[in-house]
Amino acid sequence: GLIAGALGLAIVAIYALFYYRGLGLVVLMSLGLAGVTTYVMMTLLGTAVGFTLSLPAIAGAIVGVAVTADAFIIYFERIRDEIREGRSLRSSLESGWKKARSTIFVANAVQILSAIVLYVLAVGGVQGFAFSLGLTTFINLVLVVFFTKPVVTLLGRTKFFGEGHKLSGLSPDKMGVSRERLLGRR
Repeated sequence: GLIAGALGLAIVAIYALFYYRGLGLVVLMSLGLAGVTTYVMMTLLGTAVGFTLSLPAIAGAIVGVAVTADAFIIYFERIRDEIREGRSLRSSLESGWKKARSTIFVANAVQILSAIVLYVLAVGGVQGFAFSLGLTTFINLVLVVFFTKPVVTLLGRTKFFGEGHKLSGLSPDKMGVSRERLLGRR
């Protein structure tokens, strides 16, 4: 299970770097921070709720990571949509977040609610799955709001990202817009 999880995470990392380039680094930082936080919380809370890291618990954590990847895709693609609609990059970072936020919150809320119901109604290994799924999803929701979004906003103020360097993942060529339009110039 751990090997499958590591392999899946590696594939997500490669995809993020290939498709989102510089923004893929934000994905990697967020996933790394989520992994460390999840491990610490499972260790601390595990004793309190009788949680052990079993195969179903690992599967729950893997599904939680998949929801995190969805949150990045929703946010980054919304930014790209905003740029294609004619907004500048800096404006798109904020308007993209505002439009992606509700989708991210609803998807995570449904996942957490499902995990709670499953935890309450199930026994044994299924409870471990539900616990790790709910915990991972909650941590990822907190991180996308308080880490990923602020980091993307800060990076948008740098020359590399803010001017759409070809390796930033926000280049005019990749967006299908002119450099002037990307920078908000007429």
